[in-house]
Amino acid sequence: MARYTGPSCRHCRAEKRKLFLKGERCSSAKCPINKKRPAPGKDVKARGKKVSDYGLQLREKQKLKRIFGILEAQFRLFYNRAAKKPGKTGDNLIILLESRLDSVVYRMHFASSRKQARQLISHGHILVNGKRVTISSYIVKKGDVIEIAASGKKMSVIRDSLQALTQSGSFPWVDVDADALKGTVVAIPERAEITDLEDIKENLIVELYSR
Repeated sequence: MARYTGPSCRHCRAEKRKLFLKGERCSSAKCPINKKRPAPGKDVKARGKKVSDYGLQLREKQKLKRIFGILEAQFRLFYNRAAKKPGKTGDNLIILLESRLDSVVYRMHFASSRKQARQLISHGHILVNGKRVTISSYIVKKGDVIEIAASGKKMSVIRDSLQALTQSGSFPWVDVDADALKGTVVAIPERAEITDLEDIKENLIVELYSR
């Protein structure tokens, strides 16, 4: 599947917020948001112009796509799936995206970013209920056990990422055993629990796709 291969920090500058796409770099002084670098583009005057309703909706969609590292076609598939589920489409969309295997691996602190989590998955270092899964968009369910395969147990990037677990703790919908390099999905998260995405206005994305 196609993927974005350009500079990740450009996305953060465009959205004027940290999207946490590069792990530890996002928390360091090297982060362009910390340096208050301007948004990309040549026309400085255009950046201050009033944004239309469509522009606001498009910006919100781009922001969510970039946080989860997926392109338009796959994002649209997730939206269509969310629209068919009972409840609020916007809430369903974010919950579905959070239920992706790459996001769960990231939330368990086995990877420092979702991009790194996708790499671990595609290289066969992640097991789900004892079986190797190499599809990052795989949707996990309550009770699923995610663990590092034998091929990845000695990888320093995983051990380094797990240090964040002792500093910030785990998320309420996952239970992690750092020593065993294993975690369990104890629940599917509610929209209100995903606090680092509380600034996302998912209703604008629904309005965009409802045009």
